[in-house]
Amino acid sequence: MRRLLCLLCCVWGLTAFAAEKPADKPAEKPSEIRVASEVWVNYTQADGRGLAWDLLRAIYEPEGVRLSLRSEPYVRSVGLVQRGEADAWVGSYRNEIDNIVYPRWPYDVDPIGALGLKTSPAPTLAALDGYRLAWMRGYAFDRYLDHLKQRNELQRRSSALPMLDGHRIDYFIDARPELEEMIEAKGVDASVYRITDVGSIPLYLGFANSEHGRALARIYDARMQMLYRSGELERIFARWHWPYAPLKPLLPPKE
Repeated sequence: MRRLLCLLCCVWGLTAFAAEKPADKPAEKPSEIRVASEVWVNYTQADGRGLAWDLLRAIYEPEGVRLSLRSEPYVRSVGLVQRGEADAWVGSYRNEIDNIVYPRWPYDVDPIGALGLKTSPAPTLAALDGYRLAWMRGYAFDRYLDHLKQRNELQRRSSALPMLDGHRIDYFIDARPELEEMIEAKGVDASVYRITDVGSIPLYLGFANSEHGRALARIYDARMQMLYRSGELERIFARWHWPYAPLKPLLPPKE
């Protein structure tokens, strides 16, 4: 009997302790998102202007989340997120980097082109691997487009045109807007070069793999759905004269 009483007392004590234990506090709603991005004209400019910056404002500011923007080269932007010095970076391909949180919704599509001399043949994607290729360090085109294996990784885009002119590479692979900006730069004879479209890749924000990063990714997905259904997403693209049509097939039907 005494053993039974002791057992009942222990059970009662544990039950009381469990009842008195305070419930876990709910995670606090994020108040800030630190976003890093390479500088892209009309997209993520250093002065805070551009389509992607406007889109992030439309996503986070109505939720009371302040944007802190930082302009850095692409590889450094990724590193900042990996080290916890930024919460997200712009322009990632899905699952490009391990141990990163990717949202469900893409926000744009990267049209990929091959820049070569006009005297070279216009390549197809299937034929590209037979040529000498180059692209920027950290841009994992070979993971997302078939037939891209051989390449030189460049530290600076400014190296691409001299390498093409000197016949050290046959094609430089990059997003079409970047290629257009390169050959439209002052002092460049655009008639010498040709851009051939070879594919497209959806673009995402890459979020830090942390409680804060996951909370920001959830806000992103919820707000992207709202912006899409209201038509505001398409209006943001129109404001910057940015092509919206490539993104539409990747978005779910409006309910």
